Amino acid sequence: MERLEDLGLGIKIYQDDELYCFTSDSVLLSKFARVKNGDVVADFCAGSGIVGFNLYSLNQKLIKSVTLFEMQTPLYQLSKKSIEYNALNDKFTAINIRLQDLGTAYAGKFSLIVCNPPYMEKGRGFTEENKMIAVCRTELELSLTELVSAISTALKFGGRINMVHRADRLVDVICEFKKNNIEPKRIQFVSGGKKEPYLFMIEGVKGGKSGVKIHNTLIN
Repeated sequence: MERLEDLGLGIKIYQDDELYCFTSDSVLLSKFARVKNGDVVADFCAGSGIVGFNLYSLNQKLIKSVTLFEMQTPLYQLSKKSIEYNALNDKFTAINIRLQDLGTAYAGKFSLIVCNPPYMEKGRGFTEENKMIAVCRTELELSLTELVSAISTALKFGGRINMVHRADRLVDVICEFKKNNIEPKRIQFVSGGKKEPYLFMIEGVKGGKSGVKIHNTLIN
């Protein structure tokens, strides 16, 4: 069933219970990302656009534009409806495309990319009967290697990527960043109460110098 979710600060987005619905991970990421004045933002693996919309709601005076990239047409259509509902056509664009197919059209275009990608490797992931939900949770259609390559291409030199991922894949993410000239600069783990961290959020800078700051663990 389709419904409107109120993000606060005057923005509402469409969700559909039969598709992938956003979780607290996306909200945490939008708060972790640091926005600079005039940022040209992309939301990769955007789904219905939660990270991009929430990031914009928190930083409306700073963000120049937001482009939502989503490969699954039903989720892309939801994001388009949200853009129109909130009268944000002058700020937001939704693109229905596989990130592997970006090519050079968006090369060096973005100063900030945010991304809540599929967490599980293909063959190790969730097995929902709903294929559209499975694609959002498992690397069935987009591998981490392909994703980070697309991020590196789309970032301008000095641009930042802010990503959330499973804690047990920290090394995988850092290795892919390094292979693509993205230097990790900030990391924050997320824990539920007194349990060990289950997520991490990371900021990387394309062409950045070495040196990373580890924030205090966030309790969610």
